[in-house]
Amino acid sequence: MALYWREILPQHPGATAIIEVKCSQALEDEIRRLGGAPLYYKAGHSLIKAKMKEIDALFAGELSGHMFFADEFYGFDDSFYAAGRLLRILSNDSRSLSEMLVDYPVYYSTAEVRVDCPDEKKFEVIETIKEKALKDHEAITIDGVRILYKEGWGLVRASNTQPVLVTRCEGKTKEALDAITKDMKQRMLDVGISDFEWTY
Repeated sequence: MALYWREILPQHPGATAIIEVKCSQALEDEIRRLGGAPLYYKAGHSLIKAKMKEIDALFAGELSGHMFFADEFYGFDDSFYAAGRLLRILSNDSRSLSEMLVDYPVYYSTAEVRVDCPDEKKFEVIETIKEKALKDHEAITIDGVRILYKEGWGLVRASNTQPVLVTRCEGKTKEALDAITKDMKQRMLDVGISDFEWTY
C-alpha cells in the first residue's frame, strides 16, 4: 500500500488516506511523511468501499490484500488493476522493488490470531476491554480497540463473520512486541477469554 500512496499523495497533497485498523503503524507513518491525512477505519471490504464513497477518498487497502483505487479507477477492488498499477510504478523507476522499499521501516508483528468467543458475548467483551484500556492508554476505537503503546500497538476486535475475536500486535522492536503481546493476552484473559498462543 505504501508504494501506491507514494504515487498518489504527491499528486493530491493533504488527501485523506483510509487505513484499515489492522494495518501497520509503518503505513500511517509513511502517509504522514507524504503529507496525507491518515484515517483509521473498520475492517471489511464493503465497509471500506462505503467509507471511500462517503468521503471521496482516492485509495484504500486492507491487510487481506484488497486494494481500492478511485483516483484513476472506479473505487472497487480489482486484483488485475492493482497489479497493473504496481507494474506501472515499477516500470517508471530504475530501482528494484526491494530498493524502492529500503527506507520503509521494519516493525515486528504477530499474525492475525482468531480466538473463540460466542457471538452473543464478543461485543460485550470488546466493550469491557475498551473501557479498561482507556483508563491508562490512548486507543483507536473505530473497530474494536487498538491500544496504543509507546513502541507499538495491540488490537482486539469482534469478527464480522465468525464467533471469534481477532487480535494482532505490532512493536517497533522485538522486545516491544513481546511486552505488548503479554499485556494484550492478559487483558483478554482478564475478561474470561480462553488462553491462546500468538503466531508470527
